[in-house]
Amino acid sequence: MRKPTSSSPSEEARVTPEEVLAEAERLRQGLSTNFRDAMVEALYAEAERIARRAVRYPDDRRPWDWDQRIDRLVTSPVFGIPIMLGLLALIFWITIVGANYPSDLLARGLFAVEDWGARVFQNLGAPAWLIGFLWHGVYRSVAWVVSVMLPPMAIFFPLFTFLEDLGYLPRVAFNLDYLFRKVGAHGKQALTMMMGFGCNAAGVIGTRVIDSPRERLIAILTNNFVPCNGRFPTLIMLATVFVAASFSPALTSLVAAGTVMGVVLLGVAFTLAVSWALSRTILQGEPSAFTLELPPYRKPNLGRILYTSFIERTIFVFWRAVTVAAPAGAVIWLLANIHVHGASLAQHIANFLEPLGWLMGLDGVILLAFVIAIPANEIVVPTMIMVYSGAGMMMDVSSWDALRDLLVVQHGWTLLTAVNMMLFTLLHNPCATTLLTIYKETGSKRWAALAAAIPLGVGFVVTVLVAAVVRLVT
Repeated sequence: MRKPTSSSPSEEARVTPEEVLAEAERLRQGLSTNFRDAMVEALYAEAERIARRAVRYPDDRRPWDWDQRIDRLVTSPVFGIPIMLGLLALIFWITIVGANYPSDLLARGLFAVEDWGARVFQNLGAPAWLIGFLWHGVYRSVAWVVSVMLPPMAIFFPLFTFLEDLGYLPRVAFNLDYLFRKVGAHGKQALTMMMGFGCNAAGVIGTRVIDSPRERLIAILTNNFVPCNGRFPTLIMLATVFVAASFSPALTSLVAAGTVMGVVLLGVAFTLAVSWALSRTILQGEPSAFTLELPPYRKPNLGRILYTSFIERTIFVFWRAVTVAAPAGAVIWLLANIHVHGASLAQHIANFLEPLGWLMGLDGVILLAFVIAIPANEIVVPTMIMVYSGAGMMMDVSSWDALRDLLVVQHGWTLLTAVNMMLFTLLHNPCATTLLTIYKETGSKRWAALAAAIPLGVGFVVTVLVAAVVRLVT
């Protein structure tokens, strides 16, 4: 009797990895679009069924009942986004109102140190140019950034971290996931966008939570479309001088906060639009699916909030801003104090930029201020005032009325100028701190350059179109 012969593995039909992947792709094409959601839902339903059989609660009360009731409200299609916008507006209002007094107090103290240091150098016989360069240039720039940037960061980041520790931020990602998926981006981009309100550099670092390299790049390249706290002073100034001035003093802070909130929503719209364009051009690809598990609400931990907001965020971002503000102060002082043919270098550059500024509905001084403020957005307004006033150092004005007189009466600002400056404040290149962070996160000079070119190009096109339309109809 013959024994059955067994074929060797080499004689059997082998399946290659490529064939397995091809078959998996063929089967995937036949799945419904909500297959992943259905699978996750089935897993959680089975887990809940097992938990119900294994665990008993007194009076059948479960710890997640209140979470589910709250989530029906904060993640509902009707109330979810309005609640989110309301909380964001409240944070902005608290930041704007709360930062005014400490910012003013900090500025007075730091500038008093400047006066003291200049007198000490003068008594020691130091030349005037050295005193001006070190104290009225480098130190004053750093002091300005500290006084303007630190109080809003010290307020915004703890409030943001409080919502994060409470467990609300994942609900924000849930509410905005549909919009970001529609434009080909990742739902977690909503979280990094929210961090960008405090600082765009921190928002770029926050993109590490996105696993997909393509979608992480989209989040990095579009994070600058939400204004950071370095741009808030300029936006608040414009909103207060040109918008809130028409209302009673009691409503000034509310109107200013509402105007800034409108600019923020416009920035979110540009974020979605540019994300859509990137996902269909240089960063094409299919949006990756992810399962967002909404954590239970928890009592915020004060120690964790203070450590995360001040040590990991405020100090980290603040130190980078200070290191780039010092050389910027040196450049500003040199441009204001080196004179050629009876005018400072700053004035010559402003005159050269004047035609481009007019095309954009601005002027040469405004463009010069944005160029000088690349290291730190906080110095846009003081640089602009310095050049307008012909002074040799960055300056502030005593009141909103005095600032309005300087801009409108003395230098011919119109509502178009204010609106386009507000738009360009939103839509211009990232600061040096953010660009350095982008380079370190991507390891590519090309992506860092593109991150600067995209918002700058969008800002130029938008301001030129607005100026052309306004001039056409008036």
